Amino acid sequence: MLDTVRVLETPEGIALRLPAAGPVPRALAWCIDLVIRMALLSVCSMVLGLLGNAGQGVYLVMLFLVFWGYPIVCEGLWNGQTPGKRVLDLRVVSGDGSPVGWLAAIVRNLLRTVDMLPFGYACGLVSCLADPWGRRLGDLVAGTLVVHVRPVQPLPVPSIGDVQAPLMPLRPEEQVAVLAFAERAPYLTLERQMELADLVAPVSGGSRETGVVRLSGIARWLLGRG
Repeated sequence: MLDTVRVLETPEGIALRLPAAGPVPRALAWCIDLVIRMALLSVCSMVLGLLGNAGQGVYLVMLFLVFWGYPIVCEGLWNGQTPGKRVLDLRVVSGDGSPVGWLAAIVRNLLRTVDMLPFGYACGLVSCLADPWGRRLGDLVAGTLVVHVRPVQPLPVPSIGDVQAPLMPLRPEEQVAVLAFAERAPYLTLERQMELADLVAPVSGGSRETGVVRLSGIARWLLGRG
């Protein structure tokens, strides 16, 4: 199964692209997390083995916490990522693209007991292959999605020499839009910045990276920074 992109439209009319992860990268991330959990249990067994029978009881508790609590705590605290997912640049998000919550993290991970049936995550694999966005049963119930994380590329910072006036007079609402772009651009991917800059190429006189830099220069001109 190839990775696909789930496209959602926000109330503001902006298309939100969620590159869904297929079963292969998810399985690799799970294997990395399994190695980490086994290492934790090995350390615990060596330490608790010194306590005799009492240590065996504590070890059983640790066994439960490591195998079931590890993914829940990691996804809840690290914005939907376990160490394995972080290595593979994956993240669990809600179905609408918002950060995953604690309840969703608990539900999707406890339902691994169903995805594991009858053996070797067979139910989860069938669900991933049948679902358009590679969701296993736990994701379907919890309303979550595992996506690829694309690193945000920094906005090219214009120098003082890049400050420039717009090529045509701007209405007040257009000036507000240009200033809003300059304010939000550092939080957008470079592809999204260039997409927005292309929409107003007649104003900036440039497209792609050049349009991004020139729009920032126009924003500086509007703010009187020169």
